[in-house]
Formats: sequence, C-alpha cells, structure tokens
Amino acid sequence: MARIWFQKHTVAGRLPGLDEMYHQHFDAVRSAGTEVVVHTLPEATYPDRIPAGMVRYGAVEALFAPYFAATARRAEKEGYDAYVIGTSQDPGLWEARALASIPVLAYGETAFHFAAMTGRRFAVVGFIPELREPIEENIRRYGLTDKLVGFEYSPELGPEAVVDALNGDPKAFLAAFIETATRAARRGAELIVPGEGLPNEILVHADVRQIAGAAVLDVDGLLVRMAELLAGLRSSGIAPDAETGYRSRRPDEAVLDHMFDLFAPKVLK
Repeated sequence: MARIWFQKHTVAGRLPGLDEMYHQHFDAVRSAGTEVVVHTLPEATYPDRIPAGMVRYGAVEALFAPYFAATARRAEKEGYDAYVIGTSQDPGLWEARALASIPVLAYGETAFHFAAMTGRRFAVVGFIPELREPIEENIRRYGLTDKLVGFEYSPELGPEAVVDALNGDPKAFLAAFIETATRAARRGAELIVPGEGLPNEILVHADVRQIAGAAVLDVDGLLVRMAELLAGLRSSGIAPDAETGYRSRRPDEAVLDHMFDLFAPKVLK
C-alpha cells in the first residue's frame, strides 16, 4: 500500500474532463491499496484553462520550483509515501529531494531514464515549443543526450487543440500529434515521450499506444507505478535512505521544521 502525492501545473475545476481523466487513469494503473491524490496549483495562479501561457517562461518556472519543493516536504509530513512532479520540465526536483526523504520522482527524468534503461532511442513530442530548451537541458544533465532523437513540434499542436481534446473533441489534436510523432519515428525514435502531461492524458484516453512502429510512453502511468516501486523498496529496506552528499544530509528535524515553518508559508500561501 502506498499514498502518492501527484503534483500538477493545472488548476482543479478549470476542465472537469481533465480532472475525470486523471481519476480514471490512476484508478486503472495503480496497484490495489495504492492511493493517488492529484494536487494542483492555487486557483489564483493563472486565469486560463491550462497553464501553457505560464510554463513557457523560465521566470515563472523559477517560482513554481520552490512551490513544488515545499509541497514535497508537506507531502512527507502528511504521511505520503512518494511525491511526483508531474510536469515535463521537472521544476524543483533537486530541492524537493533535499527537503523530503520520501521518494521524489519527476516526469521528464523518469521518462528519459526509462527509455535508456530499456535501450530505446526516444523523441519528445510537445505542444509548447518554448519547453524544448529546458527539456533538452535536463536531458544533458541526466547524461542521456545520445538517446535523444529530437524534440518535435507542430503549429497544429497548440493550446486550442489541447483544450478541445480535453473537452471531448480530440480529432485535430490526435491528427497533428500522430503526424508529428511519425516524423520522429522515421528519424529513428523507438519511444515517443509526450512533451507535457496534458497530451499524455489525451493519448491514454484515446488508446494511442503506438505510432508508426514507435511505442508511445504513458509517462503519468509510469510515474504512478515507479512511485509505488520506490516507496516499497524504501519501506522494505532494499533501497534505504542515504545520509551522505549535499542533498542527502539533513539537519535535525526540529531545525528543518523551524526553517520550513519560517519560509515555506511565504511560498505555499
């Protein structure tokens, strides 16, 4: 049994169809006894239905990162067994791992390492072209550039097509995604990684599992199952916590609690 905090960039209630997609998806992939709780951003964060207009700016992501890190600490304090950063740029990943001792997973890192672990060359197919830069930076940081075929984008894969798909009309989005992913497959991609979490949900619910011979990775589903695995490995003692290294060494809990109570409310308010 495990409790998983799944953190998203979205705002709950803006697209009820998306909220239901998460519910159905995680119920389908989680193991019996696992609880997956989707957490979203405060309602006042942005006025649009999806966060595409915000996440394209590094300045905004620099503010999301400490928020995600602080919520990882909150998740641990509330008894969660794992924390998931469910957005492809992996904001706040290193800081979250420093603040929380429970397993912390991130969308991009998990997907890209899975591709490498299974020996597959991968391509990222996204609908926000500005994310190419941070995603490719992360892939270099993870040491996986040799596995990357490329980042593919099409103007037809825009926010409007994504919103239409999440509102029940996925035809335009699926046609553009399949065409774009086919280019990546012809360039040698064996695995297609949806460039953001929203396309991932659209593809899962449309049952798109393969395009032009390349496998389409369900990253959100992978995150749930990997969170279960890592939580189980930790609790069984197979993969215990480390206490060496800059991000693994921790002060006394009272000290960390004091610092968290002093600074985190300014981030989480």
